[in-house]
Amino acid sequence: MARPLVAAHRGGALLWPENSLRAFRAALALGVDLVELDVHPTADGGLVVVHDATLDRTTDGSGPVSQRTTAEARRLRLRGPDGALTDERLPALDDVLALVAPTRAGLLVEIKGPRPGVAAVWERRGTDVVPVGRDRYEGLEEAVLDRLQATGVAERATVMAFNPEVLSAVHRRAPEQRTALLVMAAQLEAAGGRPGDALAHAVALGVRDLGVQWTLADESLVRAARDAEVALGVWTVNEETPLRHVVALGVAAVTTDRPDLALRVVGSPA
Repeated sequence: MARPLVAAHRGGALLWPENSLRAFRAALALGVDLVELDVHPTADGGLVVVHDATLDRTTDGSGPVSQRTTAEARRLRLRGPDGALTDERLPALDDVLALVAPTRAGLLVEIKGPRPGVAAVWERRGTDVVPVGRDRYEGLEEAVLDRLQATGVAERATVMAFNPEVLSAVHRRAPEQRTALLVMAAQLEAAGGRPGDALAHAVALGVRDLGVQWTLADESLVRAARDAEVALGVWTVNEETPLRHVVALGVAAVTTDRPDLALRVVGSPA
């Protein structure tokens, strides 16, 4: 059984300021297979790497990310895992791409939405349980794809979203771009859905990857994903016991805030 890929979630959010250049540099130095990051647009059409739709939790700024210019956003200081301010600044997407481009690492790029919280909800429609997109930033998919292609990392990148409308927009613009549907356990279960429903919708969307909250993964889902030729990744796995559990299941990738621990469990790349 092949070793799963290890993805540093937001660069390693329990070790360093999340979505910071420091985190991405350190994760790459550890030898992770993939770095995971989040993208929001700015008021002047730029792209910055930050998880939340607002600045309050992770920076010394406040208010919506989309109301700041790129220059304003890049001056903001980031908070560390303990909430204390650091000297790290909020990076633009191009800053991170320039860091990753010379390496062998792949990218997991999550396209976020303007509303706080998860950008999709699962609903029962007749006999089906399907994800329904909430608000999305118009044109963000195209802007991200342009930067991935311009910096030469598109072939190493997977564009991810909870919102299926985002993935459809990516497919229309760049049919060859690798994509992943993200699924939160509470959202799926609230609609009475099962892991198999998530896989069925991923197949219907035409994505090559399915990223589920790790508690949804079991032997039957791993087997079904393999049969459907969909790479199954799990998130966010931060402790040794669940890490060993998902590795034993045979998942394709593990996303973690503790890439140091995950690499000790999984083993370094060959």
